[in-house]
Amino acid sequence: MNISVLGCGWLGFPLAKKLIENGFSVKGSTTSIDKIEKLKKNGIQPYLVSLSENEINGAIVDFLNDCEILIIDIPPKLRGGNTENFVRKIQNIIPFIEATQIEKVLFVSSTSVYGEDTTFVTEKTIPNPTTESGKQLLEVEKMLQSTPTFKTTVLRFGGLIGPDRQPVRSLAGRENLENPEAPINLIHQEDCIEIIKKIINQNSFGEIFNAAAPFHPTRKDYYTQKAIALDLEIPRFKATGDKGKIINSSKIISVLSHSFKLDLY
Repeated sequence: MNISVLGCGWLGFPLAKKLIENGFSVKGSTTSIDKIEKLKKNGIQPYLVSLSENEINGAIVDFLNDCEILIIDIPPKLRGGNTENFVRKIQNIIPFIEATQIEKVLFVSSTSVYGEDTTFVTEKTIPNPTTESGKQLLEVEKMLQSTPTFKTTVLRFGGLIGPDRQPVRSLAGRENLENPEAPINLIHQEDCIEIIKKIINQNSFGEIFNAAAPFHPTRKDYYTQKAIALDLEIPRFKATGDKGKIINSSKIISVLSHSFKLDLY
């Protein structure tokens, strides 16, 4: 089976490598010419592809041709003063997907589509995003799911962590951090990759999945313990704050038979 991974970044690159190890043929896109050789050395067919609000630069037709599955893993860049139209970027690629034999799309989204008002979140919870990123992600989800020429599975990840990504490193030593009693909703890179593999192998398309480890200590407890374990200065939280939401991933556990690697957290 041939798979195209749109966005070989922090998650897409190790995902593409793992898919190749499991016998798939993989095309991978990057926006950086410096990464082309890196992809090639790891057995990934490299393509320089860049999406913008107004156009797509690169060999998008060749990137999509002869593939059965497309994985879209390009997060919206809406932090700080960036106001890109992520919806328009994805909208631009849909006609190219429709012109190929791709029948299945996996879109990497985020639990930010739920906002912060709900305390216990399942896939049946009605999304209510409060951030611009969450609002655009939800619109893209709906747009892809309503396109009749392919089946889309939406995978809503919690906060991403991994061997080179641990939020406590940026929180260490900071004062008056918000929401000490709010639960964490994190997912490790290894779990992300295993879940995507299972969606492909079990042909679970046309679905929505929440994906956060069933491990929800408070922000204060978790980041204090992590700071101590990594020999970092302990972050200091305010005395009180909002409780926050808990992301429930029981559907992934039951439908995909996934076991989270809790020792990674």
